[in-house]
Amino acid sequence: MRGIIRFITGKASGAIVIAVFVVLSGLAFFWGSGEGGDVAPAGDLPASAESAKVEEALATFETEDSSAALFVFHRDGEALTPDDLAAVSAASSGIADAAGVDALPPAFPAEDGEAMILTVPLDATTDVDAQSARAEAMRAAAADGLPDGLIPVMTGPEGFAVDIAAVFEGANFTLLTVTVLVVAFLLIVTYRSPVLWLIPLSVVGLADGVAGIVATRIVGAFGLTMDASIKGILSVLVFGAGTNYALLLIARYRDELRVSADRREAMATALRGAGPAIIASGGTVALSLATLLFASLGGNVVLGLACAIGVVIAMVFALVLLPATLVLFPRGIFWPVVPRVGDDQHGKGFWFKLGTGVSKRPAIVAGAGIVVLIALAAVAPSIKVGLAQTERFTSTPEAVVGQELLNEHFPDLAGAPAVVVANSGAAQAAADRAAEIEGVASASVGDSSGEITRIDVGLSSPAETEEALATVERLRAELSQVDGADAIVGGLDAQALDEQAAQDRDQLLLFPLILAVVFVVLLLLLRSLVAPILLLLTVVGSFFASVGASWLLFENVFGFPALDTSVLLFSFLFLVALGVDYNIFLVTRAREEAVKHGTKDGMIRSLSATGGVITSAGILLAAVFAALGVLPLITLTQIGIIVCVGVLLDTLLVRTVIVPALAFLTGDRFWWPSKGILEDPRPAHAESAHPGQVGGGSHHAKPAHAKPAHAKS
Repeated sequence: MRGIIRFITGKASGAIVIAVFVVLSGLAFFWGSGEGGDVAPAGDLPASAESAKVEEALATFETEDSSAALFVFHRDGEALTPDDLAAVSAASSGIADAAGVDALPPAFPAEDGEAMILTVPLDATTDVDAQSARAEAMRAAAADGLPDGLIPVMTGPEGFAVDIAAVFEGANFTLLTVTVLVVAFLLIVTYRSPVLWLIPLSVVGLADGVAGIVATRIVGAFGLTMDASIKGILSVLVFGAGTNYALLLIARYRDELRVSADRREAMATALRGAGPAIIASGGTVALSLATLLFASLGGNVVLGLACAIGVVIAMVFALVLLPATLVLFPRGIFWPVVPRVGDDQHGKGFWFKLGTGVSKRPAIVAGAGIVVLIALAAVAPSIKVGLAQTERFTSTPEAVVGQELLNEHFPDLAGAPAVVVANSGAAQAAADRAAEIEGVASASVGDSSGEITRIDVGLSSPAETEEALATVERLRAELSQVDGADAIVGGLDAQALDEQAAQDRDQLLLFPLILAVVFVVLLLLLRSLVAPILLLLTVVGSFFASVGASWLLFENVFGFPALDTSVLLFSFLFLVALGVDYNIFLVTRAREEAVKHGTKDGMIRSLSATGGVITSAGILLAAVFAALGVLPLITLTQIGIIVCVGVLLDTLLVRTVIVPALAFLTGDRFWWPSKGILEDPRPAHAESAHPGQVGGGSHHAKPAHAKPAHAKS
């Protein structure tokens, strides 16, 4: 390991390291992600899901995959005129040409006379650009020549597909821009240097670009697809984790520059001190993300694989390219606060005073902190999960407006049709039974492929509402009783129901699996049983508290009706994996200090040394995840807010006071059953603890060969 560190920080070898990274990164950008354009993500549900079986059965029919757009014409609450009806009929031919079909079914008015609906059958496509261009052409044709005040609104399956794609049009650029600006601002505030912040930002930015390409290639090699939402989360995670690792390493390097006159020697010592904590942290996050490979939902698998790759790349760039780049520059890069050899770094600052104060009343502090977590977590049971199709946007796209018009003027058409596949011999009996079920508006036998027949079932409730999902459950229960039908139910609502069930299964599997991974890593890292258990309990408590606090915000500030089904799993994953990072940074240093100074003073010294940099890292990570809120999709906004709140809670409360208080309360038992930490090695008159440097190795004797304090390097 020392040889590798020497190679990274050496003058000639360091230049080789930089050249290798530049060449490999250039090759990655030249190679590209392999994507010719935006493509809709592949099916998300496992093959065992009933709605997925319906899709597989429908693929055997000779008919092509189809979709549909619905145009609702209205006058914003006023009755339509005869001229309006004639204008819609005249526009039909232009819409048909734009859609690429011969003719359209006739439009028909609502019973209240305030709206008219026109159905446009379409061939399904996964090419997002072609789909968007077709939609724009249809919208232009629908609006052409209409009387003043008559408004066409496009909705239906095609409308929602186009509007969801539009949400992410330019989203990566917007999100990346906001993320870079947030990181740049916080780095400038942290370092108070006009130049230094450019180095970690450039390294992490390069890591993000490479991670996006490599992750897309590897995910594609498994026949999977990364959609825009996963790419956004990947960028946020790489920037957040990579910048955290950079903050820790640079803080350790700055402290070593106060001890060593040779900046390359200082960086080598910094890598030996901070490197293990960074590797443990990045490894924990990557392994936790890798647990998603056991998920049943395709989107969860893709996110886990892509983000695990991203974190590993961010960690490698931070541990190899960043130190090799930093030592190219003299210590003046820290200007105006340039670290000099011999500078006093043992002042009793805020974090030392906080640690000392907590050590005097650990029971009261721990109790108060735990009460805060419990009070916030008590809100969690009131959380609602599951968003309807019209509730998934923070803004109101055209498709949502159209669906609301359908709900108001065409209640019988507001629901998404269910598709039933049954054995042909019992298809009519299945259709008759379906028509009698509560919540079903119509049921008719459709195409047949010989042995199996399609049955189209209209639902009377709006798509993806609780009522629609309940109707699908009744359909499945009732049709399973039809002799010889072997009926299975699919369609949009059935897919939503199956996705919810799969997400529930994934949570039951992955929550304990993630905790087990983190526990094992802590066990191996700390060589203790008590400390990992306490740390894991604090992280879990922080998660439930952040969910409760966020739900209060969602209900009372943002007006969100519920959480999306994937939000809890992703939030748990990010908060547990990333939240334990800061505990790793704190407790690994505390363990090292405890060997020399005992548990109590060791924890105070650790808090003094790591408090500032970890707090900066936590605030930065919280701000980066909050940047997900720039996208008008509620799912990403909710994940961003929950992780932001959770990281702040963990950084400012759990890691700052609760964990040290628990260590003070348990004393040397905190490290049980480790040997060698149980006895305070200091004599009774030993000097009280003072803060040292981040990441270990805080008690350096000034080397005999060191240059004077004014020497330059």
